[in-house]
Amino acid sequence: MRRHSFIARLGLRDTAVVPLHMDGSLETEIRFIAGDRRLDFGVGDMITRLAARGIVPSETAVDLAILAACITAADTRIERAADAQDGWTREIDLHIPVQDADVWTAVTPSLSRILKFLTGDHWRLFFRARHRDHAQLIVRPGNLIQPTVSSVCLFSGGLDSFVGAIDLFAAGESPLLVSHYWELSTSSQELCANRIGSVYGAMPPRHVRARVGFDGNDFSHEMGTESTTRGRSFLFFALAALAASGLDGHPSIYVPENGLISLNVPLDPLRVGAWSTRTTHPFYMERWQDLLTRLGIAANLVSPYRFKTKGEMLAGCANEDLVRRFASETISCSSIAKARWKRLPPGHCGFCVPCLIRRAAIASAFGADRTNYTIKNLRAQPLNSKSRVGEHVRSFQMMARRLRRQPSLATMLVHKSGPLSAHSAGEIDQYADVFRRGIAEVEAITRRVVVEPQ
Repeated sequence: MRRHSFIARLGLRDTAVVPLHMDGSLETEIRFIAGDRRLDFGVGDMITRLAARGIVPSETAVDLAILAACITAADTRIERAADAQDGWTREIDLHIPVQDADVWTAVTPSLSRILKFLTGDHWRLFFRARHRDHAQLIVRPGNLIQPTVSSVCLFSGGLDSFVGAIDLFAAGESPLLVSHYWELSTSSQELCANRIGSVYGAMPPRHVRARVGFDGNDFSHEMGTESTTRGRSFLFFALAALAASGLDGHPSIYVPENGLISLNVPLDPLRVGAWSTRTTHPFYMERWQDLLTRLGIAANLVSPYRFKTKGEMLAGCANEDLVRRFASETISCSSIAKARWKRLPPGHCGFCVPCLIRRAAIASAFGADRTNYTIKNLRAQPLNSKSRVGEHVRSFQMMARRLRRQPSLATMLVHKSGPLSAHSAGEIDQYADVFRRGIAEVEAITRRVVVEPQ
């Protein structure tokens, strides 16, 4: 096990000694400004793209984006297998230059709690004032155009975000679609945005894509690669906040995600920790809203589908024809690149948890599914319960059986993946109900699948 310390720096004159808080910690510097005032690693490019659309973010939102980039660096480059104390939990210190260190120090406990909940790691965060050369990072252009958007919507290129964006445009809203791209799984973003644009008007002014991330050449010493990427939603939310901070009033940040995935209740005891992602869990969303408020970023996080299953989202879409025609072009799979092991092109595996939920939703809403899955027919032959294919199917089957025998169990299970103490009894009943309906939706396609022990 080894503790890591990531030190963010701005500009060549940002050379002050930053004391480490743990002896023997491996120090990694990230210099966000190598020469001029432009921020590197995709953050500056995102700011430029926003300015081209008349959106100038706040200094605090830029600090948040730099913090999110550092979290991404640590999360994707510290190997759990090599550096975690128990094969999972890592020890990470971040040292971030900000415009107002007092404001950020006040929210440090909340930030640490957010990150611990999200990734399962131990995070310590330390903030210091920016070097005077970079006390101000944002310069407002004199010929700034008026923004044509009034809200922000996260747009991953997945099926839920496709529905969410369609519903907003169909309702007459003017959201800015904010995407983050890095790997093959994000290749559908522009395609899906253009499909929406073919009906609701040109999308380029209303869609911005950011490429924030790091590769092995960005560090002064050799770093590994970590594939779990539990911290990625912090970057997604930070990019949305960066855009929202430049809009008037109290803009909404829409997070389109179905209730079953948002809750992500562990289907079996093995999924409580490492297997259970929490990217849009209600507790996480609440903590993020509190963070934005305390930082003075006047934006409201909205989770419009938290009480709907994925199938219900599809069936209730404001433009059913559009989503039905192009649903197959969205990407839901947890890892579309794993098809290469079968010497196949990237695509949906058909058996991971997101793929199973997707298959069930499309079957429930539309019947026919034109998505190309690596495993085309789950019932073609008995599945091995110890393989990844059989494991995921079996987990859904077992949970469906438990809920059929004892439906009230859902009210207890929805608390397994995170606290819901801030919610009323009525809301918890709604969460329990969407969990039951979501599991029943998946059961409809897995009930007759044979899974055998090997």
